[in-house]
Amino acid sequence: MVPRFLAWSVLGAVAHATSRVELMTYVTCPTIRYHPAVVAQKAATMQLLAEGRFILGLGSGENLNEHVVGQGWPGVLDRQGMLGEAIEIIRALHTGELVDYRGEFFQVDSARIWDLPERGVPIGVAVGGTRGIDEFGPLADHLIATDPDRELLEYWNANAETTSVGQGARAIGQIPICWDLDREAAIARAHDQFRWFAGGWEVNTDLRTTASFAGATQYITPEDVASSIPCGPDLDEIVESVRPYWQAGFTDIALVQIGGDTQTEFLDTVAGPLLEKLRAAF
Repeated sequence: MVPRFLAWSVLGAVAHATSRVELMTYVTCPTIRYHPAVVAQKAATMQLLAEGRFILGLGSGENLNEHVVGQGWPGVLDRQGMLGEAIEIIRALHTGELVDYRGEFFQVDSARIWDLPERGVPIGVAVGGTRGIDEFGPLADHLIATDPDRELLEYWNANAETTSVGQGARAIGQIPICWDLDREAAIARAHDQFRWFAGGWEVNTDLRTTASFAGATQYITPEDVASSIPCGPDLDEIVESVRPYWQAGFTDIALVQIGGDTQTEFLDTVAGPLLEKLRAAF
């Protein structure tokens, strides 16, 4: 069974149990389910608990998560407008000043965060194209993307108002993997839990329920999944799946292990050797 935990509680627990690993929301939506003023306080508290190891990753959200509070699901232009205002609010509150804000989508009345980390909270923003960089690049410290798109990073660097990727800014990518000693078991588990990955974010962001995801992916076969997600015990295959990201210039890659009951075994016996192989390949 795959746990469905609240990310912020898990991050607090990991911050308590570790001292070196970096922590990040990948990504949270600061618009509908969580008001940006609330996200600003959560991020500040998280940074204090993590002693500077936290990055606030933000995105425009998915219908699956956001519709639950009964406020509907806006169109993409409104979602992007909401995200822009939300980042402005979070930035303002992280100054420690008293904030009043009147925007098209949000209002903040005499709000202040009293306990702030000395070095603030860096913000990464998920973008899917050059338009996203135009809109959110000036508001972000780091870029987040799900495709190894070199042109996206080059556009960020060409239009960077502060720092370029590799010169302070980070480009953070993500890929799913499904390690298991039994390759067929890995493929079956990836197909069961992650076949939605084949749909792409433009489709996935608008799906409302798990039933919607099931319907949208009903014709995705295990073979389709195995062709896009490295499955099984071969660590070299995982390394090769990561290669396009660092060749494109990404500085960080988040590996999502589709684990189920194998998560503990993966962390205890596989994560270390895999990390060594990745470092050697870089």
